[in-house]
Amino acid sequence: MALDADIKAQLAQYLELLEGDLVLQVSAGADAVSVELLALVEEIAGMSPRITVEKTSLPRTPSFRINKAGAGDSGVTFAGIPLGHEFTSLVLALLQVSGRAPKVEQKVIDQIKAIRGEYRFETYVSLSCHNCPDVVQALNVMSILNPGISHTMIEGGAFKQEVESKNIMAVPAVFLNGEFFLSGRSSLEEILAQLGSRPDAEELAGKEPYDVLVVGGGPAGASAAIYAARKGIRTGIVAERFGGQVLDTMGIENFISVKYTEGPKLAASLEEHVNEYGVDVMKVQRAKRLEKKADFVEVELVSGAVLKSKTVILSTGARWRNVGVPGEAEYKNKGVAYCPHCDGPLFAGKHVAVIGGGNSGIEAAIDLAGVVKHVTVLEFLPELKADSVLQERLYSLPNVTVLKNVQTKEITGDDKVNGITYIERDTGVEQHVELQGVFVQIGLVPNTDWLEGTVERTRFGEIVVDRHGATDVPGVFAAGDCTNSPYKQIIISMGSGATAALGAFDYLIRN
Repeated sequence: MALDADIKAQLAQYLELLEGDLVLQVSAGADAVSVELLALVEEIAGMSPRITVEKTSLPRTPSFRINKAGAGDSGVTFAGIPLGHEFTSLVLALLQVSGRAPKVEQKVIDQIKAIRGEYRFETYVSLSCHNCPDVVQALNVMSILNPGISHTMIEGGAFKQEVESKNIMAVPAVFLNGEFFLSGRSSLEEILAQLGSRPDAEELAGKEPYDVLVVGGGPAGASAAIYAARKGIRTGIVAERFGGQVLDTMGIENFISVKYTEGPKLAASLEEHVNEYGVDVMKVQRAKRLEKKADFVEVELVSGAVLKSKTVILSTGARWRNVGVPGEAEYKNKGVAYCPHCDGPLFAGKHVAVIGGGNSGIEAAIDLAGVVKHVTVLEFLPELKADSVLQERLYSLPNVTVLKNVQTKEITGDDKVNGITYIERDTGVEQHVELQGVFVQIGLVPNTDWLEGTVERTRFGEIVVDRHGATDVPGVFAAGDCTNSPYKQIIISMGSGATAALGAFDYLIRN
């Protein structure tokens, strides 16, 4: 497999940064993927005098392991060809195994090195999955830093029988010591937390009160933190995952001045910008209670820690709305999916349904139609809600059926999805379609359940704010998709985050 000129040029620049000699141990057979993988590895080795290739036998063929010359096993293995979204994972693995330090906070490095025992991780990915690289790169870092940890990235297209035998229908899918561990995007901190390694409640509770505490780390929260910190006041962010729902967004083409970017890339830039200002960032922490006291607003976390601040900005965002029918929860990651970009390739040649006729649903259907055998779109209303240009594109596709004015009743299955049952709303007739996957695309619901009885919310759960971003509780502000802003857009969330921070600063100087 020959790398194209642009990728080869990028790789050549990165390989100049290698800090030690590497050995690429390759396990390859005579099949087509093995031939491509061997060609890729030899091409990489030919670009740097610091890399040599050694043929060996590994648990999977085709695969290759990256080791530092003269050192032990790094624990980093790629089964299949790590191109597409995994090209960055390959580059980082080469650099980090060679001795280049990963860009990870020292406290996280200490957490990784303190883990005891044997942890054999395996991550199944698709090369079109934009969520997979975060997991692959996190587990690779853990493998490099701790000799008791190993990690193998497994490209599902190269190991289809293995994927089917394990009923993997969503990626990334991580197995630990042969048992299922987690599915979906996870940061390094989230993986460590799942292993039982996280900052304790006492450490968090011991923090000095903030001037501004931002709850939520999406575009609104990042913007709010930057604007607050630039005022020279003590600012903190507490977030379950930095980047929020942007992490689940593939192509972004309406972020003004940037013609095209991708969610994970934007999220990384947001975090980098926030860190420039010394904001105290507390990740993998979920808020469960907010209470206004005489001098401070208190935010209690699920861990039990209580943080205090003179003002609080709520920017908890939103999540995918569930259909709420039998079978949805039971078959999540077993045929029920929410990310067509990530999981679509796993349904190649199969029949799937998309629930939802808005822009998200129709974009998903168009995307899936290029991969799967057939797509059935189910829309509750008599007409689709998507933009006309999307509808025109949808109706031009030969392998799409559109069902309007229907109500989803049940997602059926045995050990995985095998069909969907719906009711024709005008006749009351019940119908069933046999298929293998269901993609849910019916909008968002704000992450504000924990604020019940605390701040004023609309009947949809959105926090009510004024033009300064203030809620009805003095000192408490809100921004982004969790509020009653009529338009849920990244750029609007950023603007509202800035507004809330300026509103909070104005409140501080007047009180």
